[in-house]
Amino acid sequence: METFTQQEINQLSYDIVGCAIEVHKQLGPGLLESIYEECLVEELKSRNFQINTQVRLPLTYKTKTLRHTFKLDILVNNLVVIEVKAIESVLPVHKAQLLTYLKLARKPKGLLINFHTENITKSAIPLVTDLFAQAPEH
Repeated sequence: METFTQQEINQLSYDIVGCAIEVHKQLGPGLLESIYEECLVEELKSRNFQINTQVRLPLTYKTKTLRHTFKLDILVNNLVVIEVKAIESVLPVHKAQLLTYLKLARKPKGLLINFHTENITKSAIPLVTDLFAQAPEH
C-alpha cells in the first residue's frame, strides 16, 4: 500500500464529507440509503476521486476462508471506507461494523455518514485504525 500522511487522509475525509453535504443539500433527508449511496458515488466521481463500490471482503475464520463475504459500501482512493446510512439514529453496532470493515480491509480511516439528519457535518462519524496512527503526521 502506498504511504499517506495523516494530513492527507484527513483532507480526503474532509473532501468526502463535503461531497456528502452536497448530496444532502440536493436531496434532503428521508430517502433510501441506496439512493444516497448512488448520488454520493456520482458526486465523488465528479470530483475525480477513485471509487470502488460494494467491495467484497473475504471472511476468514482462523485460517479458513469461508463462503460469506463482507461488503464495503464505498472505498475512496483505496484509503477511506464510507459506510452510508439513512437511519433514525446511529447505534454503537454501526460504529463497530465500520471498525471491523476497516480492520478486515486494512484501511486507515472510515466515515459513517447518516443521511437521515439535518446536518451532515455534525453527524458524520470518523473512525481510524492503527494504520492511521502509524502514518506520519505530515
